[in-house]
Amino acid sequence: MEADKQLEDDEIRVLELLRVVFKRKMLIVKISALTAVAAVCYSLALPNIYSATARVLPPQKEGGGGISALLGQAGGLAGLAAGGLGGGSDLYLGILRSRSVADAIIGSSGLADGFKGKTMELARLQLSTSVKFQSGKDGIITITADDKDPKRATRLANAFVEELGKTTVRLNLSKAGTERAFLEKRLAVVKKDLKAAEESLRAYSQSNKVVQMEAQAKASIEGIAKLRAELASKEVQLAVLTSKQTEQSPEVKAVQSSIRGLKSHIGALTGNGGDGEAIPAVGRVPGVGLEYARRMRDLKAQEAIFEQLTKQYEVAKLNEAKDASSLQVLDEAVVPTQKSRPARTRLVVMITAVGFFASIMLAFLLEYLEHLPESDRKTLHDIRRYAFRFK
Repeated sequence: MEADKQLEDDEIRVLELLRVVFKRKMLIVKISALTAVAAVCYSLALPNIYSATARVLPPQKEGGGGISALLGQAGGLAGLAAGGLGGGSDLYLGILRSRSVADAIIGSSGLADGFKGKTMELARLQLSTSVKFQSGKDGIITITADDKDPKRATRLANAFVEELGKTTVRLNLSKAGTERAFLEKRLAVVKKDLKAAEESLRAYSQSNKVVQMEAQAKASIEGIAKLRAELASKEVQLAVLTSKQTEQSPEVKAVQSSIRGLKSHIGALTGNGGDGEAIPAVGRVPGVGLEYARRMRDLKAQEAIFEQLTKQYEVAKLNEAKDASSLQVLDEAVVPTQKSRPARTRLVVMITAVGFFASIMLAFLLEYLEHLPESDRKTLHDIRRYAFRFK
């Protein structure tokens, strides 16, 4: 019984709503028609926007051959030297959004006319709203430029590609040049130390007629020499890192820890706290043999250091010699023939729909006000009177 009554009440409400709609149908039709006309005029007044798209592929990690094989032999610092800007797509997106790249685009000869009469802040803001950068899961970076002029949109997208290539080359060359100069100075010092060790061993051998050492002594000497070479390599790596990073950097701390471990190991092998003045394996070699072993050890250590630094220096020179970016342009932007926006038909339909529903709401409001009780009418009248009183 109650369910039937509830159903009947719902039907009455629906019919009442329909009565209001049909009663004020002309108001709804007029407002909807006026909204549609306004939407058409507005959409026709909007300029056509054309989108030009360029796609670039950032440098990928090198394979296992060629220079990569050399880097594997050259050690930690060479790996840093060959790393370049290989920070993934996010790094290149950051470069594209940088202020230096934006200023270069704004000041370029083919695009400067579009920013005349504007401050640099306004020009950068306009540029940021006109160009979008995206990186897909495949790592490809998409540069999309929007403009009223399709040719200008094309020039804008290609200008960003060109500027990205120039910036990556400049940054790569600057990094490689710094490392190459550092290694060059270090190699000059090592060459002098190596020559001095060779002369010292030659002179001692000639004066004492020393020809051969015991096999066990040689093995100990070579083992310590390798450790010292690795220690020198780590010290050079630490010097490069500390020139760019703080002492609190995780990379700097890791290298410092490795250096302490190597010094401790050398100290344990030499049996003299790491100063290299005694070799237990050859401790029984009397007199001349012991001194010869010491000088041979110094020579082997200098040779190993020289070999390591030479490899690293060659890698740094290879990176500095790169005169072109490894950035690959997959698609240059071409002049678009079809506009990308506005979608005028969809815009007109959406605005007209909003006007239609707004007119229905207005019809219900007018119906409500028409049947307002007298007391509520008086209250509404007072609200109007107070609303426009400013004293």
